[in-house]
Amino acid sequence: MSCICPTGRNDSPTRPSPQDRALSPTADPRLRPISARLRFLPTLLSVALMIPAFPAPALSQVRAAEASSQTSSTNRLAQESSPYLQLHAHNPVDWYPWGPEALAKAKREDKLIFLSIGYSSCFWCHVMEREVFSNDEIAATMNRNFVNIKVDREERPDVDEVYMLALEVYFQLAGSSQGGGWPLSMFLTPEGDPIAGGTYFPPKDLPGRPGFPTILEQIQQAWTTRRDDVIRTAAVLSRETARLSQPTAGDEPVPVEPKLVRNAVRAVATAHDPVFGGFDFREQAPDGPKFPVPSKLDLMQSQIGIGSDLEQELHIAAMVDLTLQKMAAGGLRDHLGGGFHRYSTDRKWHVPHFEKMLYDNAQLAEIYVDAYRRTGRESYRQVAEETFDFVLRDLTSADGLFQSSLDAESEGVEGKYYRWTLEELKSVLSSSDLRFFMTAYGIDESAADEEGFVLSLSQPLMETADQLNLPAQELSVRLESMRKKLLEARNKRTPLRKDD
Repeated sequence: MSCICPTGRNDSPTRPSPQDRALSPTADPRLRPISARLRFLPTLLSVALMIPAFPAPALSQVRAAEASSQTSSTNRLAQESSPYLQLHAHNPVDWYPWGPEALAKAKREDKLIFLSIGYSSCFWCHVMEREVFSNDEIAATMNRNFVNIKVDREERPDVDEVYMLALEVYFQLAGSSQGGGWPLSMFLTPEGDPIAGGTYFPPKDLPGRPGFPTILEQIQQAWTTRRDDVIRTAAVLSRETARLSQPTAGDEPVPVEPKLVRNAVRAVATAHDPVFGGFDFREQAPDGPKFPVPSKLDLMQSQIGIGSDLEQELHIAAMVDLTLQKMAAGGLRDHLGGGFHRYSTDRKWHVPHFEKMLYDNAQLAEIYVDAYRRTGRESYRQVAEETFDFVLRDLTSADGLFQSSLDAESEGVEGKYYRWTLEELKSVLSSSDLRFFMTAYGIDESAADEEGFVLSLSQPLMETADQLNLPAQELSVRLESMRKKLLEARNKRTPLRKDD
């Protein structure tokens, strides 16, 4: 049986974007026939291996759990350069980085491999690190029965791509609508072939959800008592993953012509949210998370002004402008420090998942520059300039190198760095400024909660100015002064971790 695991290092700068990951394996037509072809095989379709991944609640509402235990010892990851791997250097888990040493150990000792893949700014990766991998009892079980490998997807996108696809194949085989995500948690044979997996697992059993200790026990028991079935399942998963990894283009070359672009534009337009903008909208789940998806915005904006169909171009421009304006006004954008968070947890772009990625901001800045060229709107220019300023200030090293991301959490709480309580606002702003600021950013004192407010513009500036009986220019200048004061205060908070 040949292993699907990558052995070489892929130094390509290309990184698969998380928002490009299918929300469900059935969204990829390549995966749909798998279940039908496997029904006759003696696979491990048993309770022991039907591992449901923990469905994340609204990320902005979750406080990171504290570790059940701490240790001062270090493991092999202390020698790694990756900030993400170094975060796990003090786990009691006997972690190995991806490489020949770990794979050879698994074969030599005939042990299954537990592969955990994540990245530095991944919120649920940090939760699992504290809840699960810092637990001495869980770590002892992992060390006794498994060879444990930790991978940073930013360092090894090739490894991540292979095993994320394997997870999607596994979910399809299991008949699950669960989609992939991070942390990616996979169990492999000693040869590196996938057996089963999921994403985040809690440290103990919950109603309808097995905890990670239960998963470890079931996987090890299957390997001990049903090894032939495990190997057959691994062979099927490995073969399907390898097949789906191959190029899908036919033998005949496909001519590049305007029709292909028109079809792509038409397909993207079907996912447009007519109320709050965005091209990541699903009517079946209207309140689900929304990603900016810069590639779609770029495609749509490229079709404006080409002179092919004026009515169609006006329609596309309306969709693009609605999206850009709603994104810029919402909590998806950092109104104090500039730049955009990774995605919105709600339809209105209000509460984001707070991590900030270099690749998102690089692309979105360009989108807003093009929008400014197209329309001459100063608001687009401002958003672009603030995004560039953010990247240069917060994601650029002293020697001029760009850095990957900023974490979503500080002090164990997601979004704490960006949120504001009413008391915090009062401590920075004067009473008159506070009234203007609360009106502009739609802050309702009666709706305050312990987590604090996410800043987002409640309405266009002109409407707020009319409401406050102020000239729009004066209000703009005053709000800019307030934002600077708040940013200075925010800079004194516990800094966010950075993947540099």
